[in-house]
Amino acid sequence: MKIPLIPPPKERLFEILEERGQEVLMLLFNAAIGPCDEKGRYLHWDKLRHLTPPEGYDSELYWLVTKQAREKISKDLPFKDVKGKPFTYAVPDMVMRDILWISENATGAIEADARISDVKTKQTYLINSLIEEAINSSQLEGASTTRRVAKDMIRSGRAPKNNSEKMILNNYNAMVFIREYKEETLTQSMIFELHKILTEGTLDQVDEDKAGAFRREDDDIGVYSHDNVLLHTPPKAVDLSQRLQAICDFANKVGEDDTTYIPPIIRAIIIHFMIGYDHPFVDGNGRTARALFYWIMAKEGYWLMEYISISRVLKKAPAQYMYAYLYTETDGNDSTYFVVHQLAAIKSAIADLHEYLAAKSNQLREAEELLKNSPLQGALNYRQLGILKNALESPGAEYSIKSHRKSHGISYQTARTDLLKLSDKYNVLKKYKVGKMDIFVAPPNLRELITVEQ
Repeated sequence: MKIPLIPPPKERLFEILEERGQEVLMLLFNAAIGPCDEKGRYLHWDKLRHLTPPEGYDSELYWLVTKQAREKISKDLPFKDVKGKPFTYAVPDMVMRDILWISENATGAIEADARISDVKTKQTYLINSLIEEAINSSQLEGASTTRRVAKDMIRSGRAPKNNSEKMILNNYNAMVFIREYKEETLTQSMIFELHKILTEGTLDQVDEDKAGAFRREDDDIGVYSHDNVLLHTPPKAVDLSQRLQAICDFANKVGEDDTTYIPPIIRAIIIHFMIGYDHPFVDGNGRTARALFYWIMAKEGYWLMEYISISRVLKKAPAQYMYAYLYTETDGNDSTYFVVHQLAAIKSAIADLHEYLAAKSNQLREAEELLKNSPLQGALNYRQLGILKNALESPGAEYSIKSHRKSHGISYQTARTDLLKLSDKYNVLKKYKVGKMDIFVAPPNLRELITVEQ
């Protein structure tokens, strides 16, 4: 990964005016150039310089006029970089369009599938989404365990076997923590606790005492690319307490009124960005930043965000995630680049959720279709239908009362009743005793069993 080219400074525009005089003045007077290119993209100089500029412009002048248009709609944020220069953001039309789309799709009802609005099934989808985000956020930071193994670990309640599994289980516990405290005022103490949950048992031995604590001056923190290029040097450790308090104040809207309104989704994205920029901890900064994003979104009433996995989208193109940070740093702290990137990720994650809901609906319909000529038709609830579909696809799969209970957020007795009916009453699963625990196994001839007389 390479550092993006630093754009030409705005002072360069005056030099061009001196060089080209009246010609440039006429271009500027008649300019119809806005903050985005003709395709509606908010491009950094590193990319815009490769485009064909409008007639009469060279790439440099095209950039400078575009930058002028951006500065006219930019606002300062209450954060500064290591040199004391403020961060800014802008809301061009394409950003406003995405904010409105997400607001409509993340705070209202999901029309694609009414099941998620059903109280009985809502918890099942929520638990699955918590697991998905825990897995993907950890994998984005280097965890290597497969999704299947990770899901089995969380649902069965078994202890993690390695560092990757610990990261994922920690991330799951952190997402649960966020749900429990989403109505509270954000404090440094809560962020420390969140970080402690995320990194427990995963830090290097020398850093074990830094879970839930600031990095120290001698930690020599830097953000490096995979090919060992230094991409970012965070603020000094001595400034972290003040900077983290500024993040809490921003999250809690301290000192703000109607004249300083910031769209909630931009607020959440900026907090995500600032944790990544400040890097207050020796490790786990990315996971903490993404977890706080969810916290703020949930607090602001974007309930659908609890059901999507942002990290799943970011994991598909981690370099673009890093470039969103680098574009901001190399272009005068314009955090709009990061906002644009995250809005696109959120939209993609919402689209993924709709696909997931459609797939789950199809799976249940397929399971119901298989039972049309079976005495089981109409006898199974949605949880049992889900097990049936999974068992048909995975002969030999094992289920336990504990894993079934955790998958759906139901009581022990409800989980036990579901599985005992599938084994003892309907003969869909085979029950075995392992110590004191009942294990339910999908038989290889399940398809035949469900179509014969019970």
